[in-house]
Amino acid sequence: MSQGDIAAPDLALIAGTGALPALLMRARPDMLLCELEGFASGIPGTEPLRFRVERLVPFMTELTRRGIRKVCFAGAIRRPKIEPAKFDLRTALLVPRIMGAIQQGDDATLRAVIALFEERRLEVIGADHIAPDLLGGEGVLCGKPTETDRKDMARAAEIVAALGAVDVGQGAVVARGLCLAVEALPGTDAMLDFVATTRPEAHRGGVLMKAPKPGQDLRIDMPAIGPRTVEGAARARLSCLCWRAGGVLLLDRAAVIAAAEKHGIALWGVQA
Repeated sequence: MSQGDIAAPDLALIAGTGALPALLMRARPDMLLCELEGFASGIPGTEPLRFRVERLVPFMTELTRRGIRKVCFAGAIRRPKIEPAKFDLRTALLVPRIMGAIQQGDDATLRAVIALFEERRLEVIGADHIAPDLLGGEGVLCGKPTETDRKDMARAAEIVAALGAVDVGQGAVVARGLCLAVEALPGTDAMLDFVATTRPEAHRGGVLMKAPKPGQDLRIDMPAIGPRTVEGAARARLSCLCWRAGGVLLLDRAAVIAAAEKHGIALWGVQA
């Protein structure tokens, strides 16, 4: 059955790459799946509605025509290549506004995107509203953080807060009080690969901390931790993976816990 055959869905999923879109479609299979051209979600058995940034207004109009009232953004999307010749007039009129937001950073860009949809009476909701079980809570899921881990977590939380204040990243790695790496545009996996290849082989332990940016609108780009994150932490020889409770998604919780137990990594949600 194609997405167009589903009876009157009122919710659209604007999907990027990664594991999250498929998890959300599993939770709400009645959603209208939408994809930006060039960023296929790869969800099997679906026929997504595809769109281009240059024709954003016609896309939003089509959502309204189909009875969509709410949209959820999920998955990774890089800034696409823009082809000026493909702009329609209504979308072209938005370019100065969008470009101004892009120059202010990722948070401003995301807020501008939310505003564009809401101005057309399309409510933007977070992934946690569709699948609340994905939200990482407070407490230790496995392992036992050491006193050193606790000190490293506190230091990493300070660093992540400072990074977020200047709209840089949502993660940091700290070992014995020293910051080994911070998350930037390449993302968490690249940060962990850097730690794995640059720290001495004999050095072990340390904490990865993930948290939203201060004041971040969590409806878009909520930080996430998945089995791949745990594998990266294992390659980096870390001992603990932490997140701010209520502000980070755990993608496939059972698999995350299994991977952490396999590698002896503690999982810890904190009110940092």
